[in-house]
Amino acid sequence: MLNKTLIGCCLVFVTSLLQAQSTDIPRLEDGLPNISGIWQSLNNANWNLEAQVSQQGPLESLGAIGAVPPGQSVVRGGTIPYKASALDQRSQNYAARRTEDPEAKCFMPGIPRAHYMPQPFQIFQTDTDIMMVYQFAGAVRTVYMDNHINAPLDGWMGWSNGHWEEDPLVIEVSGLNPNWLDRAGNFYTSAAKITERYTLLTPYHLNYEVTVEDPDVYEEPWTISMPLYRRVE
Repeated sequence: MLNKTLIGCCLVFVTSLLQAQSTDIPRLEDGLPNISGIWQSLNNANWNLEAQVSQQGPLESLGAIGAVPPGQSVVRGGTIPYKASALDQRSQNYAARRTEDPEAKCFMPGIPRAHYMPQPFQIFQTDTDIMMVYQFAGAVRTVYMDNHINAPLDGWMGWSNGHWEEDPLVIEVSGLNPNWLDRAGNFYTSAAKITERYTLLTPYHLNYEVTVEDPDVYEEPWTISMPLYRRVE
């Protein structure tokens, strides 16, 4: 009987905590979550979206400088569902990663990679549209909340149409250049469609979820998920 009482109290506490978190997040006057601010991921997804072990860098004489850190997979289910032909391309990308990665060429990182680069990025939320500004390569994009049109042309950051589904911000991205997703050579083509979901969990934490579709590369759509942390300094 005592155990049941304790379990019941715990459930009430957890439920109350979750409700408090959902009501304590900052909101605009219209009730929408206020996600403006500087955000950053704290993972090694830019090295590899899938799990990886640590590896020595390109030059032994540099010691730990340039070494590859270990990392957990941020892919739901662990691995990306590549088609067999696309796996061959990923292997070729990996072999040539030090020269062929678009990051090594200082190209704009694209979506979703811009969000898990090792630098923070800033969100400007207005009454109309949303702007996101990234440090790497001076990348910037506008999320159009009302004027939803097809991408007029392809680009590194694509074309972003957004809408709110109550609290989550949902952004559909198209018109992307072929690009890499990380330093391990994971990639998509110009046929890719990206769906992002930003959910403000607390004043200091955003859940970032992305579904990637590309029938030229993957057997089926797949999803990554990670927390983003607000920079407060």
